Amino acid sequence: MKDKLRKFFKCIFNEDYRFNVLSNFSIYNSMNDEKYLKKKYKAVMHKELNLDNPKTFNEKLQWLKINDHNPEYTMMVDKYEVKKYIENIIGEEHIVPTIGIYNSFEEIDFAKLPYKFVMKCTHDSGGIVICKDKSTYNKKNAKQKINKYLKRNFYYSGREWPYKNVKPRIIIEKYMEDKNQSNILDYKFFCFNGKVEYLYVSAGSHSKEQCLQFFDRDYNSVDCRRNDYRSFDELPPCPKSFNKMIEYAELLSKGIEHVRVDFYEINGKLYFSEFTFYTGSGFIPFEKDEWDIKLGRLINIQNVMLKNKMRGDK
Repeated sequence: MKDKLRKFFKCIFNEDYRFNVLSNFSIYNSMNDEKYLKKKYKAVMHKELNLDNPKTFNEKLQWLKINDHNPEYTMMVDKYEVKKYIENIIGEEHIVPTIGIYNSFEEIDFAKLPYKFVMKCTHDSGGIVICKDKSTYNKKNAKQKINKYLKRNFYYSGREWPYKNVKPRIIIEKYMEDKNQSNILDYKFFCFNGKVEYLYVSAGSHSKEQCLQFFDRDYNSVDCRRNDYRSFDELPPCPKSFNKMIEYAELLSKGIEHVRVDFYEINGKLYFSEFTFYTGSGFIPFEKDEWDIKLGRLINIQNVMLKNKMRGDK
């Protein structure tokens, strides 16, 4: 009761806290992107957002949300449509197998699904349900979660433009297991104009025990840390397919000022995970501000402005 009262009064008297709370209830959906992002940035980062002359990585990600509207990005964040794109560039063997694609939960024939599977929404981040045992699978809870995310337009929460017009669907994929480790690691490559500069390795992406470590492109650990992740107890070893990951990340990010290209290595084989255009939605709590500045220097907004001019954009 005391905690609820504390939050109630904080919502009344703290403008930034109030904005964060109300933004989760579609109150500000009609607000234009620039105004919304300035308010959101102030509420989350506790500092003003400089869009006229952005310097940091977080600031430039916000700038890209407003100014880099390549139509191809919509397909690249669609968890189903992107598979065709990946197949054409690096091959079908690097795609997690699709079991089915559905417009609604009611379309799914659970009798035809395998013992284990992964269910997620194609149009957002977070709408995922993992089934490790179909005999004990709580279909009711899964339906509630998936239907909740199907109704949500992920674009509005962080104004991540590529998600705005992705068709909401349900994709069911093969449950991937590694015979040598219980936790499958994510290898996330920060690409700038088609070149990998840094990456981070993370574990426990869908649990409360998330951990993370940044590396340079030669897999040397660096002292970049996020306050919202704990560090590994032991540094994860370099994956066998690391050089191939670098090659494919640079191939897939060619011509894009900044995108993160994510992979898995499962039983020694490389699989594409996803494209991420705005890591942490541009609200990354870096432990050291110097990394926010250092990564920010790698994004050249003049390149984006030139491409926009060539495409006839604003």
